[in-house]
Amino acid sequence: MIDEKADAAVKRREVLTEYESFIGRKVFFISSFILLTIILCGISISLGPLKFTVLEVYATILDRFFPNFFDVPELAPIVVWNIRLTRVIMGVLAGIGLAVAGAEMQGILRNPLASPFTLGVSAGAGLGAALAIIAGVGVGSGGLLLVGNAFIFSLIPSFVIIGLTRFKRATPETMILAGIAMTYIFSAVSSLLHYFSDAEALKDVVVWLMGDLGKATWSDLYTVTVVLIICIPLLMWKSWDLNVMGSGDEAAKSLGINVEQTRIVVMMITSLMTAVIICYTGMIGFIGLVAPHITRICIGGDNRFVIPAAGLFGAAFLVAADIIAREAMAPVIIPVGIVTSCVGGPMFLYLITRKKKEYW
Repeated sequence: MIDEKADAAVKRREVLTEYESFIGRKVFFISSFILLTIILCGISISLGPLKFTVLEVYATILDRFFPNFFDVPELAPIVVWNIRLTRVIMGVLAGIGLAVAGAEMQGILRNPLASPFTLGVSAGAGLGAALAIIAGVGVGSGGLLLVGNAFIFSLIPSFVIIGLTRFKRATPETMILAGIAMTYIFSAVSSLLHYFSDAEALKDVVVWLMGDLGKATWSDLYTVTVVLIICIPLLMWKSWDLNVMGSGDEAAKSLGINVEQTRIVVMMITSLMTAVIICYTGMIGFIGLVAPHITRICIGGDNRFVIPAAGLFGAAFLVAADIIAREAMAPVIIPVGIVTSCVGGPMFLYLITRKKKEYW
């Protein structure tokens, strides 16, 4: 009897030690990407026609809050605060938002192909932008015309999918197929507009579709930041429900989870978050689809950790891609959406071929 109790105590200690190690790896991954993002932001701000060191960059930023305490180069405050910092912060926010949205969509639909692109959100935004740039038709006026159009049209696929969930009891597979169908519809209408547009308008549309961080302003950052601060905690609150739903709808319902309500709530929140980001940055691919997968390969599928880790990975990756976009062919700046696909695609293929066991 004593030996059995001793064996049970040893097994409990072994399980506890393994669990602590399991959690420790996840915390280390998240902490590492927080540090990496900070370093990459400093490097990104330091680069350009007028170069600074990373220490000078952070001294310039801190000098705004602690005046006359740091030795700051003469033009650094103007260049850093008025030109470069907005671009880098938008890269961080967009990377976090798109990666978290992709992780949530994949979780609620239990499908590795789910993302803002495959569900039609990005295609809807592209059609709205094309209408604003080519035809001058849409919601708002002046500088808000493109933003308003992209936002409104990006929400249309989400409402269609939510309607299918609410009224037709659509399965996750049906939602994915509906998103793909809407992607083709929006892309076809956009292509028709491109065909009849003049060369200058077509160029503006194509540039917007490739994604760009350079047009961000402080007011844009304020809007995106507020949306992320509201949306991400709500999505984290649903992370345990997503873990249970991974075992199937019936199993989740047997544990008291309202599956349909969870899907609707998560779809609404992720669609709002994605729409707000896309309307300011244009269509930046790869992040929402692949960042969650790479995170799962590294730390497993627990959504309590996948959601924040994927967001940090997306932020670091988008800032790094923007550095490549600005420096690869300087002074020409390559659209960052091209870089994310060109660099991220091969990297993801390498990881999934090296991974020996199934991660999804």
